[in-house]
Amino acid sequence: MGKSKVLVVGGTGYMGRRIVKASLAQGHPTYVLQRPEIGLDIDKLQMLLAFKKQGAYLVEGSFSDFQSLVDAVKLVDVVICTMSGVHFRSHNILLQLKLVKAIKEAGNIKRFFPSEFGLDPARYFAGNLSQMGTLLPPREKVLIYGDGNSKVTIVDEDDLATYTIKTIDDPRTLNKTLYFRPPENVLTQKQLVDMWENLIGKKLEHITISQQDFLASMKGMDYAGQVGVGHFYHIFYEGALTNFEIGNEGEEASKLYPEVKYTRMNEYLKIYA
Repeated sequence: MGKSKVLVVGGTGYMGRRIVKASLAQGHPTYVLQRPEIGLDIDKLQMLLAFKKQGAYLVEGSFSDFQSLVDAVKLVDVVICTMSGVHFRSHNILLQLKLVKAIKEAGNIKRFFPSEFGLDPARYFAGNLSQMGTLLPPREKVLIYGDGNSKVTIVDEDDLATYTIKTIDDPRTLNKTLYFRPPENVLTQKQLVDMWENLIGKKLEHITISQQDFLASMKGMDYAGQVGVGHFYHIFYEGALTNFEIGNEGEEASKLYPEVKYTRMNEYLKIYA
């Protein structure tokens, strides 16, 4: 049997473009939903045309045209949805329900990957040393959450896409949650800051913020800001990314696919130096 045919919905988005790239790189016949909603967005159109040049198939379809979704789904074996549901970007996540309905109607799909890719991994936590309100690492002062020793998992987005595509034809991952805990990238915030300080040859001023003060900072924030603070609280004060064991319902990506040479954070940070 050949490799499964893949339809990517949301292929021009933050994760979607990486999923398309990884699918093509691993030899899957790759289809990308081309929606009329892109309108006059020339950047998205050029991205779609670049995908086509690389071997992807562009399939016209719209969430306002149910039959077009059914027709698109019937072309493939696997559907991957990467539509954004992040609090500070577009809020299209519930459109997946229409996609699920189309998949049920088509009746031929063997796997559906919902847009549940978790938190923005590397650039959200590594490149800015987990500082809120910036995408770049500080060079003078750094805010440390609590004692800075909660373990967090940091994964480059391109690696995440590579792992995701590898699961498509792997029966070990069927109906399971895939967790990303590459061992060398399970780090504390202090370890991440130490990497950066060693890289730039400079010691930053460390400013510690207590759990109480951090939660108090939510007062007066808009909804998006409160969601962001809530994420940081669960990750850096509660250790929510690593404070549990992966049970029978899940698998860990780097153990399943040890051949993937994932990006280490000490190498990743060099692009910011």
